Parts: sequence; structure tokens; C-alpha cells
Amino acid sequence: MKLMNYMNLNVHPVQLSFFKNRSRDFEEIFHAHQGMELLVVHEGRGIAVIEQQIVELAPGSIFCFRPFQLHRLRIHNLPQESYIRSLFVLEPGVLETALTAYPALQQFLRSLWKDPLAPQTFQCSNLPELETLFRLYAPRIEAAPERGTERLLEEQLLFLTAFMHQLRTDAEAALSASAAPVALQPRRSSTTAERMLAWIEDNYRKPFKLEELAHAVHLTPNHVSATFRASIGSTITEYITARRIRQACWLLRTTDMSVQDIGEAVGLGNFSYFCQLFKKHVGYTPYTFKGMHPRQEPV
Repeated sequence: MKLMNYMNLNVHPVQLSFFKNRSRDFEEIFHAHQGMELLVVHEGRGIAVIEQQIVELAPGSIFCFRPFQLHRLRIHNLPQESYIRSLFVLEPGVLETALTAYPALQQFLRSLWKDPLAPQTFQCSNLPELETLFRLYAPRIEAAPERGTERLLEEQLLFLTAFMHQLRTDAEAALSASAAPVALQPRRSSTTAERMLAWIEDNYRKPFKLEELAHAVHLTPNHVSATFRASIGSTITEYITARRIRQACWLLRTTDMSVQDIGEAVGLGNFSYFCQLFKKHVGYTPYTFKGMHPRQEPV
């Protein structure tokens, strides 16, 4: 199972998918993307795990995942109930350049992209209106490849500009109404799971010991494992592996560290095992991945 998706952003910087029905082929895995991901939920309910936070997912939910940010979705009652979403993955720098004529909107994008304190979850104020916008642009984008890649990118960026404008409008309206732009609040019933995630975030670079995590959250080791799986939907080991590989991807893209040093920095000191695990989850060796991406400044 691959952790990293949408490597084809190296070929074309924007990938848009409208109204995709994932009710029967949905895979519940921790993953991250090379680019920024914008997810709009049309039908379906569940939760989203975004690093150390657990958030409700419902029709009208909009999520903004930053490049290489680890996340996981859990959709309830599949396939009896529908899960339909639109998904937009892009290199944010391309959209940033396209928004030069709209400095306020450009700054909103930069906030979503780079500000660790910026909200990442929104509730659409008028989902039918937003879906009308999607249906207006979707056929134009579908037909654009016949006119060349430049025309395709132009149509995609025009749509993303309109979508970001609507998202900013919703964020500002929510801020005015409640002084908090995040309409989707963390599930308080998951406090223990979030404490586990926070502990792992502080300790994933070291050899993992279940007993230490259990002590930190005041539970027995068996209870810790069961609670984590019930709340998050994966084993602790699966999550730690995903977190380490995500960090390795980030370091490979944003630093000049050697591949061996990066393996040690993320808690995988056995170099051969690190390379094997990285290729299994990313689809490329660390050396190939590093060569595919020019170094970027950390955001």
C-alpha cells in the first residue's frame, strides 16, 4: 500500500476529480500527497484524522491538506451509504502565481498552504451553490485536453480561482459569525486517541515502546492498542510507519541531508530496512525520490 499519491504532478501540476463515487472502492489508509489537496464531501459521514486532530466529516465538509501532510479518512457505513467527493490536488506554487492579480486571495492561499495555525477544515455555507460551480467548470476542464496542456491548465486554474474565492467567503462568514473560522470541531470523545497521536508526534523518531505510550496516557498496553485501532482505524505500528515515511519525504525534498542521515532522523536507523520500507510505501527508492524533486525551502 502506497503512502504517497499523485506523483504525476511532476508531469502536470493540477489534478481535478469531480463528484467521484467512492462508496465501493474506498481505501482507508494513512497517506500524504506531493501537492496540496482540497477535498469536498458531497455525501457521506465519518471522521478525518489530520496529524494529531480528529475531525467530523459530513456533507459540505471541506478539507485543505498541506503538501506531505499525513491524513486518513474513515467513512461510516460503506457501501450501504454513499461516499461522494470532489478532490483537487495541485502544486500550490502554480496557483499562487496565477493569483498575482488578486493579492488578498493569493494571501489566503498562502495561509492555507504555509501557516501552521491556519484552519484546515471548513463547512460549506451553501453546498448546492458550490456544486453548481463544479458542474459549470467540470465539462470545460474535461474538454480542454483536446486543445492542449496549456489550455487544460488555464481552465483548471480559472476553476481553482473561483473555488478559492468561495472558500475564502465561507471562512470570512464563519469568522464573523462565531469568531472561529473552523466550523468543524474536534470530537471530544476522542481525547484519549488525540493524546496518543500527540505522544507519537513527540516520540516517533525514537524506537517505539508500547509500554511508554501506555504509561503516558494512563492505560494498559492492551487497552492502548485497542483504543487506538477503534478511534483511528489502524494499528499504532502502521501509523508510526506512515509518520516516519511522511517525514522522510519532507526531508528529502527540503534539505540537503543524506539519505542515510534522513533514515536515522526519522527513527529508521537500519539503512537497508529504511530504503526497503520507503520504496514499499512511496513506490520509489529514497534516492530516486530525491532526484525527482528539486529542493524546496521548507514552509
